[in-house]
This record gives sequence, structure tokens and C-alpha cells, in this order.
Amino acid sequence: MFRNVMNDLATWYETGADKIAVVRGGKFVGKTWAVADFAMGFFEDHIIIDMDKYPDFAAYAAKERRPEKLHAKLTTSLDKYDFKDKLLIFDNAQNCVGLLGNLVEYSRYNTDCRICVIATSCGPIPGEEECQDDICVYEMMPMNFEEFLKAGKGRKLCAFIENQKITPMPDEVRDSVQTMLETFFVTGGMPEAVDEYYKTGDLRRVDVVLKSILDRTTEYLINSTPKRYLTKVMAIWNSIPVQLTKENKKFMYGYVDPKARAREYEASVDQIVRMGVVRQVYRVRNGVLPLANQKDDKSFELYHLDHGLLRVMAGILVQDIDTDNVLDMMDGVIAEQYALAELYVNRSIGDLYFWISSATAKVDFVYEGDGEVIPVDVQTSPHTKAQSSRVFKQRYDNQTSVRISTDDMFVDKGLVNIPLYGIWCF
Repeated sequence: MFRNVMNDLATWYETGADKIAVVRGGKFVGKTWAVADFAMGFFEDHIIIDMDKYPDFAAYAAKERRPEKLHAKLTTSLDKYDFKDKLLIFDNAQNCVGLLGNLVEYSRYNTDCRICVIATSCGPIPGEEECQDDICVYEMMPMNFEEFLKAGKGRKLCAFIENQKITPMPDEVRDSVQTMLETFFVTGGMPEAVDEYYKTGDLRRVDVVLKSILDRTTEYLINSTPKRYLTKVMAIWNSIPVQLTKENKKFMYGYVDPKARAREYEASVDQIVRMGVVRQVYRVRNGVLPLANQKDDKSFELYHLDHGLLRVMAGILVQDIDTDNVLDMMDGVIAEQYALAELYVNRSIGDLYFWISSATAKVDFVYEGDGEVIPVDVQTSPHTKAQSSRVFKQRYDNQTSVRISTDDMFVDKGLVNIPLYGIWCF
């Protein structure tokens, strides 16, 4: 299955000869597969060094700053001595503090090969900020709707969606897109689940795959979380479905443990986010630029990594789904999770936040647009009014608002309606 990150890596191959590629993102989203598939098309050969399988080398590489020494250790550990025209892939590098800086020095020493680092993390990895001038960072998450369509035979549907700004979509095409969107709401974007759907067309077997991924995620958390955080990390993980369906508008520690206190759980929240199984969206106190200055570090939402996994984790199996109202599963929570993921990969959008009024209005997401803050409301019914965005506009007098809904695309007096199926390309 083609992943969009391959286009990024192709650009890096052509223009980033003096930089290291860093591919980071969620757990089980296909990072290693995508990088290896890219390597087979662009390099004579590639070598994967899994840092989990070579702990002694990982510890050495994280500390050794002399590139000639690192080269000697690398060739000895791999029993390979010729790296010319090869891609060296350092996998599972998220916990190797010091590695990135040392690999930057090594890439200057050994210019015959190229280097790619893969890390499981929903955020920067150690050394990323210090090495920003010497690396190209690409984030990889579960498949978005575009990738889902292209994994089947939906390239023509993608073209219709992309052209909708210019040419209205024919009714029969819209029906096909709607059917595929409803299917995607069920499968989610984990590559294994998408592959199972296209191979078998059996959504019950997709549920089996999603349950397996959840089981492996639990095992991963148990085996990889430092012991001092494990109990709290697992409590946070298990609370995700109820957190997203509660009436409160932000993450509540009381849903993790009735006796929980924020200061006792802050480090565990940071830990589970870094481990690449949840996404964190912060609240902004005010809808004014720059949003980073309005960020409330104590108030946030934790979303699941994938809406298909969230559905199954919440106990909603294929046989339980109301086929007449697929897009409104969990009272719109699945749609909000889906919208977050689609906005996340839309490169015209920067960092995402959310906003709450002093009363009850919550704008699902806000981001910095062209000189103003753009509020985004997610709706699952047609012709609905974005009331929260109205409250936001009354307070901050923004000129543009975005509503994501089942309606087709239109613009009306500063309101931009984005269809659920077209978030990735607006």
C-alpha cells in the first residue's frame, strides 16, 4: 500500500543529500515497512539496524561521538563492511538519547551512504531540536482517507474530491465517496486493518485485526513503560474511550482514578504520548495570535491514535453499528477523532488546539490561519449551525470559520464548509 510519506522520502532523496531523514509517528502505523519499501525503489540495498535487537550497539551509538569509532562498531556489529550506495535505517531509535547527534556527525564522515532514523513517538525525539538544521523530519500516522481510497481502486474518487473546489461532484460519485467514507469510519486507518478489508471485504475480520492491534498495544505498553509509570500509564490508556465521551470538555484525571491528582499523573501523560499510542491536543486560553503563547499546559484532551481502534476499544463491534447512522458513532466522537487525524496531515494547517468558553461552548479545534485564528467545528448532520464558532467569533471577531460536516464544500460569509471526506485536501 502506498503511503504519502514515500513522496516525502523521494524528495529527501533528491534534495537532502546532506541531511538525515527522521520518520517518527504512531505505533503499528507501518513506518518500517514504508521506509523499507521506499529504499527498495531508490537504493541498491538497505540495512535495518533495529536498536531494540542490538541493545549493546544502541548504547554505544548513543554515546560515541567519534564517527570513525562508530563506523568500526557498526561494521563489526553487522558483519558488513561496504555501505556504499546503501540506506542505513536505524529503527526504534526513540529512546536512544544522543544517537541523532552522533549520526549527524557520522553522516558527514561517511558520505557514501544515506541514513534514515525511525522512531515511535507522537512528538519530537531526543536531539531533534539540536539537530534541526541537519535532519528532515517526517511524521507518519495511521492512513488518512486519501491513502485509504488509494489502497483500493479509489484514485479517481480522490481526483473528484480534489477538484470539488472547481467542479461540483456528480451525485453518483458522491454516493460512492459516502460509501467509502462510512467504510473507513469502521475500519480506521491502521494499515493491517485496511489491508484486511481490501483482501476480504469482511468487516468482522477487520474487527479481529483491530482487537489484535489493541492487544499488542497493551503488551507494548506493559513491556516498554518504565516501571515507575506503568500503573498510571495503563490507567490513562484504559480511560481514553470514557474521556472522549464524557460531558466535560477536557481530560479529567478523575476518570482515571477518583483520587487522582494532576501532579501525580503529569509525567505518566507525557510518557504515554511519547510512546506513540495517543495524541495530545492542548487548550488555548484565548483565541488570539500567536496561539503558542495562549497554550494552557494544564488543560488538554487525549485522543486515541486511530478511530478504528477507538471504536473497538469502546466495545462497538461491526454488528453493533447503526448502518443508517455510521458517521455519528459514539455521538460524533468517532467523527471528531477522524477529523483530528485528517487535519493533522493537512499541510496547510499548523498546530491544533481547542478552545472553551467560560460557559459551555467548545470549539473542537483551532489553528493559526492567514493572520487570524481559525475555529473548527465538527458536525455529523447536514445543514447544522456551528454554534460554538459563533460564540468564538463574537468574542474574537475572526473573519473565517471552518465547519466540517456531511454537506458538500461551500463558502458563505466567512464560513468555509468542508465535507468530511475532503479534510485532507482543503
